[in-house]
Amino acid sequence: MPLSPAAPREKLHLRDIECHGYRRDDGLWDIEGHLVDTKTYAFDNRYHGRIEPGTPVHEMWLRLTIDEDMVVHEAEAVTDHSPYPICPDITPRFALLKGLRIGPGWTREVQRRVGGVNGCTHLFELVRTVATTAFQTLVAARARKPVDESKPPRWIDTCHAHASDSPIVRDRWPRFYTGPDGVRVVTDEHEK
Repeated sequence: MPLSPAAPREKLHLRDIECHGYRRDDGLWDIEGHLVDTKTYAFDNRYHGRIEPGTPVHEMWLRLTIDEDMVVHEAEAVTDHSPYPICPDITPRFALLKGLRIGPGWTREVQRRVGGVNGCTHLFELVRTVATTAFQTLVAARARKPVDESKPPRWIDTCHAHASDSPIVRDRWPRFYTGPDGVRVVTDEHEK
């Protein structure tokens, strides 16, 4: 179902993010992301001169090499286009993601290592998108691994559908269901 019809408008900006997940021959996994920002109009940039429509304003690449436990073995970032000449200087810092595990606390630790002045806003955004792509890429491989039935699945309470009091958890993992027997009610925090 698409969005509702929009008001009359003019397209000015396009952010294109594409991610791919690969199983490597050595048993590891490469998860890659590519971010490109373009404008529909020409403008002048203090450092690069005239930027024509469709020319990338930002173009960044990121690869995380991970194992089935979602531990980062290698991390590489590249900036091909940026508004400032110094932007690519920060890309080596993304190697600091090596050793981190994609899971609880991931975003907080990524922020600590490569967020704010220690990183790049656009690459930080790409790291988060690549991390969710990693989960999708490894879903079948991770499903074959033995599961500790005494612990709730790692995805419980990670989204609306997997909330511990949702009908999905009640039906699929009743042992970890925390809601009433009836249908889950979503409340707005502002109504409390």
